[in-house]
Amino acid sequence: MGQYAAAVYITLAIIVLMAALILLGWRNRLRRQSDVPAPAAVPLDADGAPALGAALGEPSEGVYVCTTTAGDWLDRIAAHRLGIRTNAEISVHAAGVLLARHGAADLFIPAADLTGVSRTSGMAGKFVEKDGLLVISWMLGTKAVDTGFRPRYHQELPDLAARIAALAGTGTNDTQPPAETKENQ
Repeated sequence: MGQYAAAVYITLAIIVLMAALILLGWRNRLRRQSDVPAPAAVPLDADGAPALGAALGEPSEGVYVCTTTAGDWLDRIAAHRLGIRTNAEISVHAAGVLLARHGAADLFIPAADLTGVSRTSGMAGKFVEKDGLLVISWMLGTKAVDTGFRPRYHQELPDLAARIAALAGTGTNDTQPPAETKENQ
């Protein structure tokens, strides 16, 4: 290893530097988003069990992509661990939409906060086939946000989107990621 020692040390130093810069960027994003309110807590009954009412249809396994600022699908919400991709199970209830995330706190979107639902091909680093990603639009306090979910089975998407749209009182629409504007550049 003698003749390659310098190259190995330089490579390790670059890797450590890149990891430090990524962590610094994430920390700065958290600081900039410190005014983002925490999502609503899952309503509980007297026994401490979720009080969401009966599920409207079957739950769906898949991937929670992330939550972003509405209309800017590259601006992840880092606050409250909303920007972390995890496996999840989504279920639609009369009270709202529950995303039971693995390795992160569950995300509950009250029905009153829902503003729409759409299907698209990608957001925030997750790109799939045409209309393969479910995007739930909702209000997090006064901030409009979009949450992406990728069901494990593509055939579940239309029914899932229709149930959420009915809960939100809107129709579904298929969209593409927002075009870059001068503010995004």
